[in-house]
Amino acid sequence: MTRHLEVALLVAAAVLLVAVGAVRLSTRLGVPSLLVYLALGVVLGEAGIGIEFENAELTRTLGFLALVVIIAEGGLTERWSTLRPVLGLAAMLATVGVLVSVAVVGVLAHILLGIDWQLAFLIGAVLSSTDAAAVFSTLRRLRLRPRIASALEAESGMNDAPAVLLVVLLSTGEFGSRPWWQEALLVVYELAAGAVIGSVVGALGAWVLRRIALPAAGLYPITAIALTAVAYTSGAVLHASGFLAVYVAGVILGNARLPHRQAILGFADGLAWLAQIGLFVLLGLLASPGRLSGAVLPALVVGLILVLLARPLSVLASAVWFRVGWREQAFLSWAGLRGAVPIVLATVPLSLLPERADAEALFDTVFVLVIVFTLVQTGTLGLAARLLRVTAPAEATELNVETAPLERMNAHLLQLEIPDGSRLSGVHIDELRLPVGAVVTLVVRGGVGFVPTRDTRLRVGDSLLIVATAPVRDATERRLRAVSRRGRLARWFAEDGRERAE
Repeated sequence: MTRHLEVALLVAAAVLLVAVGAVRLSTRLGVPSLLVYLALGVVLGEAGIGIEFENAELTRTLGFLALVVIIAEGGLTERWSTLRPVLGLAAMLATVGVLVSVAVVGVLAHILLGIDWQLAFLIGAVLSSTDAAAVFSTLRRLRLRPRIASALEAESGMNDAPAVLLVVLLSTGEFGSRPWWQEALLVVYELAAGAVIGSVVGALGAWVLRRIALPAAGLYPITAIALTAVAYTSGAVLHASGFLAVYVAGVILGNARLPHRQAILGFADGLAWLAQIGLFVLLGLLASPGRLSGAVLPALVVGLILVLLARPLSVLASAVWFRVGWREQAFLSWAGLRGAVPIVLATVPLSLLPERADAEALFDTVFVLVIVFTLVQTGTLGLAARLLRVTAPAEATELNVETAPLERMNAHLLQLEIPDGSRLSGVHIDELRLPVGAVVTLVVRGGVGFVPTRDTRLRVGDSLLIVATAPVRDATERRLRAVSRRGRLARWFAEDGRERAE
């Protein structure tokens, strides 16, 4: 058993390292990284190395967990200043747009492919949600107008909720068992309750994080991510939309003035990448290449319906209430990227539908559709943005502040607390005699920060932030320790902080 565990860990680590390296390669080649991860999963599967994996229920469970992390990261990094102007448009795209897309795809798939109504509308529901991972990773490489980029990102973070509700209803056969107005009220309740739960968890979480003093800075990012998980589980327990609760909680936390905020965002970004890699590899592992050839024609038909008719109509029905020009509508239509979310949703019928053959056909169709149209759409988004003139000027849209270590600047940020008994108490800033390349940039005293001068006298309880270039970091630490032991007379006691030969 231990041997098998070690082999599995080795394979997982190797896959992760290859996937990380593939990010740089896919960027250079202009190929979406999600396709590389899917291909990696297929290579590991039954048609490649030979790993057999057919557990659709496990894939669905892990896929939902990965989506929680991805959506949480999208909410945490969303700025309220850019989200507020497009919130109405994004909400319409995530609700009315989803319903229009399901209706158009379902009706035409039934007519053109001759499949029954339930399966036709199920295909429409599975494909109605744009993918947060694909949208976030693709759009952030383009210089788009903030309004368009924010609307697409917000839509992808919000439309998973109604899509999941519709897929579950259609997969279990409960859809249509109640009057239509009860179905509509159920969806409205789950969305509204999810938004409320996310708001409560986000607000309470931000209040707690601002007031508790955790013993280590690394605990703040863990707590923030745990709060988004609490939002999801709370929504699930209360029969509300957990995905919408996650996104709302993430937005509130991400826009609150939290301690170690940049570390929280960096941690969330790393987790989101890990979730994407694991999710796409797992989905590729679940696919059976031998069956995919039979899904090419249905995938192309449904994909053309979705891209050329359903998506444009859903954008039109949503944007007609807002002042959105035709160029922006055209780009919103073309940029409705599908990715992991539709494939994950396609695993739901695999475990719930009684006719597994139909469920397998649906999964294969969605898998092929995502590969083909993701490759086509992401490869032409830049050109479409330029032709439709929706690009933004080449300027910084947000100041990006990094925390320690400041690798790009070849510098480090040091934090120093002055405890009781330290000889640093009473020392003036200029008496520290830090090496050239190191400087005290901020002193926090009694919860208030200020920029010190040469004459600032340090006190017990002060917290110092010191920026030091990489070559003098060690010398800076030694000098500070020397002064903490001997005070301003450290040099007199031959403790000047210099490194001595043994």
